[in-house]
Amino acid sequence: MLIILSPIFIVLFVSLSVFHKGSPFFLQRRPGINHQPFFVLKFKTMNELQNLDGELLSDADRLSSFGKRIRNSSLDEIPQLINVLKGDMSLVGPRPLLEEYLELYTEDQLKRHLVRPGITGWAQINGRNAISWEKKFELDLWYIEHLTFLLDIKILFVTLYNVAKGKGVSQKGHVTIGRFKGETLA
Repeated sequence: MLIILSPIFIVLFVSLSVFHKGSPFFLQRRPGINHQPFFVLKFKTMNELQNLDGELLSDADRLSSFGKRIRNSSLDEIPQLINVLKGDMSLVGPRPLLEEYLELYTEDQLKRHLVRPGITGWAQINGRNAISWEKKFELDLWYIEHLTFLLDIKILFVTLYNVAKGKGVSQKGHVTIGRFKGETLA
């Protein structure tokens, strides 16, 4: 996939390097399988604009129109194929979330770390960022309990369809999805 997408990768690499006047990549430490940390790699879609106190502006204020188009098409995820090659991620699995969320998870929600995180997953094809955190975790846990090769193939094909349609990219009132605050599963 990385070879097939390499022309797009190169164009975005050069464009974002110029647009952001530096690195086109966003690198962030995330918990992976068995809570082992790794650095997730994505194309940078936000600038580094700060307020007068030196704090970053909100996501909505930092997301450029170019960055929004990249996110809506999910092209910002292409560098994660490098994470897959390194063994940090899989093509399919629960999305890797922020490390700070680990302490907020219920015992069941922690089970999402029994498998390698994925670029796409069951929660992504069933609402992505347009669903609640509770629903997202419920779908992640369902995936872990029903994991099969055929399910992964289905998820990959539905992901391609959803990306083409731009489905579920953001949650109402947010650029992507609001912060997880420790809701529990019903």
